[in-house]
Amino acid sequence: MRKALQRLLRSAGMDVDVFDSGAAFLSSLQGSEPDCVVLDLHMPDVNGFQVQERIAELGISLPMLVITGHDTPDARTRAIAGGADVYLLKPVDDRVLIDGIGYAISRHEGQ
Repeated sequence: MRKALQRLLRSAGMDVDVFDSGAAFLSSLQGSEPDCVVLDLHMPDVNGFQVQERIAELGISLPMLVITGHDTPDARTRAIAGGADVYLLKPVDDRVLIDGIGYAISRHEGQ
């Protein structure tokens, strides 16, 4: 899924970095902050909720989309409370994802 999203977003003209784990993404924050984060809740080692918690601990406000294949009311509430601007279910429609990224970024402009 990670590679498919990378191809889709690059074809839409976006610069995209992908990471094979939440821990790898968090390590990347030491050098720079992305314009937007597309975050899966269920990842090995460090899950999406833990990534959200760490981002908050670092005091970083990032546009964020959360995607999941395991939707529950608790997961949705927790993801939004953790900073998600957009919450999407797998399989994710290409246009909805691209529009969601634009929406998330627009919510953070000027902050």
